Amino acid sequence: MPILILGVDVIGENPKRFAVVSWMNGRLEKKGEFTLYRLIRFIKAKHPEIVAMDNIHELGDDLRKFLRALPQGTKLVQVTGRPGEQRPLWVLAKENGIRIEDKFDPHEEAKVCALLASKGVGYEVLAFEDEVIVKVTRGRSQGKGGWSQDRYRRRVHNLIQNKVREIEDRLRKADIPFDLEVEEKDYGLARGEFRVYASREELAGLIRPAHGGDIEVRIYPVERKSLEFAPLKSERAIEERKSVIVGIDPGITVGIAAIDLDGNILAVYSERNMAVSEIFRFISNIGHPIIIATDVNPAPGLVEKLARSFKANLFVPRESLRVDEKNELLRNLGISVDDDHQRDALAAAYKAYLRLKPKMEHVEAKLRELGLSKKSEEVKALVIQGYNLGEAITKITAHERPKEEKPAPERNVDIEPYLKRIRELERSVESLERENKELREIIKEQKRIIGRLERRLIDYDDEIRARVMKERELEVKVKRIEALERELKDAKAIIEKLSRDLVLAKRMHLLELRGSALPLKVLETLSWREIEKTERETGIKKDDVLFVVNPAGAGKSIAEYLVEKGIRAIVSGRTLPDDAFKVFREAHLPVFYTDELEVKRVDDFAIVDREELESAIANKLAIWEEEDREKELKKFLRVVEEYRIERVKELIRKAEEEAKTRK
Repeated sequence: MPILILGVDVIGENPKRFAVVSWMNGRLEKKGEFTLYRLIRFIKAKHPEIVAMDNIHELGDDLRKFLRALPQGTKLVQVTGRPGEQRPLWVLAKENGIRIEDKFDPHEEAKVCALLASKGVGYEVLAFEDEVIVKVTRGRSQGKGGWSQDRYRRRVHNLIQNKVREIEDRLRKADIPFDLEVEEKDYGLARGEFRVYASREELAGLIRPAHGGDIEVRIYPVERKSLEFAPLKSERAIEERKSVIVGIDPGITVGIAAIDLDGNILAVYSERNMAVSEIFRFISNIGHPIIIATDVNPAPGLVEKLARSFKANLFVPRESLRVDEKNELLRNLGISVDDDHQRDALAAAYKAYLRLKPKMEHVEAKLRELGLSKKSEEVKALVIQGYNLGEAITKITAHERPKEEKPAPERNVDIEPYLKRIRELERSVESLERENKELREIIKEQKRIIGRLERRLIDYDDEIRARVMKERELEVKVKRIEALERELKDAKAIIEKLSRDLVLAKRMHLLELRGSALPLKVLETLSWREIEKTERETGIKKDDVLFVVNPAGAGKSIAEYLVEKGIRAIVSGRTLPDDAFKVFREAHLPVFYTDELEVKRVDDFAIVDREELESAIANKLAIWEEEDREKELKKFLRVVEEYRIERVKELIRKAEEEAKTRK
């Protein structure tokens, strides 16, 4: 597939202008000069794989804006290295065999940036976390309205709930970790917000933004607090920084452990609620990870993400490590840790090291033979990355320029010592061949012994396995018996409770048949849903007495509805809200609390003493009528007093007028 790289360099300020050169599969083309706005439009139109610069801070205050504007999949690369470790552009060009025509031409610098990036030189600028915020909300304002507007609102909330469930299912099927926060409303959702622990590239095709309809789906990448830099090619990081094997134990508390390629422990650490960027920064400060290891199979999403970010190999054990196996690994290391998270991370890293140890010892031996022991770490790291030993040695030694040697003058050489040495070596070879033959015979005999012992071991294993199976079956049966005993105990408790309730229910029914008790219709809450349920099952009729367990949330409309129904009274387990009580008081509908009347209840059935209720209703109505009469009397006296005051004022005014007339 064609690969497009744009080399960019600043020409001037006010307005800021850029020189742009494109590299596409080996072909260079000068694109001209661009303002920042035109450059962003050009990048969005062409969608290059890389935008390469010698110094990203030449963008100044527009750096963050530029990074946000880059299309998905486009990398911003600083070819001169990470901050604090940058090297001159022209030195890098010379090392990579790039010819320079004019050092002061911005287009020439842009060309060099593009060519260096095409060779894998430079560091990718990481401005965003491998995290994405996905928000699902309503798409338009609901405005004002009556019943139709309420139906529309409920429909939108149901649509939001369906979309949230759809996104949740897709993320679970893709095995992408996430957190979800929702706001419930109208038996649906008013809002859903996902924090997805994956990059936008990983979500491509899974979640699509949606705008302009009843609901909106917006995707926001999470910005890092500070810019990070990752090498384009991992072998450059191997040359520049210490290579390490890192074990990760993800979770609420993150465990991190790092060891070098010789098995030495470099760091063991754990921290609660550690952000991905903090994990990335902690590992980068130790060295360059060539292996990211985990102790479980399959690998958690966070571990895979870190391996991709560092361009490191992922180590996953064939099966998840057991606790006793981890403890044994730490005993072999002779180290103690602060918590289980540090233990799991260190066990994962050391397990990866043990898997690679034979290969590393072979590489070390070969390098000693070649006199390259000083380059052992770099060569080992490249071998782990996938190079064979010869390629790794060539790659490491290619940068070392051998000193030019002057041709030695010709002279006569005595070859007799060399011939003597050759004969000695031939005799040594014959001796070694005889020894090798003897050792092969010994190996054959040892293999026969090993085979016999393995057959005995298989028989022993079968015997042990049968014994273990019997013990496991017995353990399963014991656990099953214990579970059944618990179920039996719970069932007996339920039967005892139901028996007591049945006795009480029979007594209550008998009282009702005798006419001394009055049945009450039970409502758990004083809400529209509970009223509709009662209407469907038994109906609410005139002169019914209702028993409300918890009236919290009842309003004026519910109270008016019950008054229209013509119920006779309400018995409440808790204090009624003021709005509902005022409606019942004005309608002279008696309201009682359980401390005023004794209510006997079994599940959805309740009764009250008929005479006690009748007496309470009569007393309550009498009290309310007396209060009403007092209010009316006070109102009448207030009107009379106001009339008397006005009459006095009128008489005084007439007297004053008559006095003026006499004068």
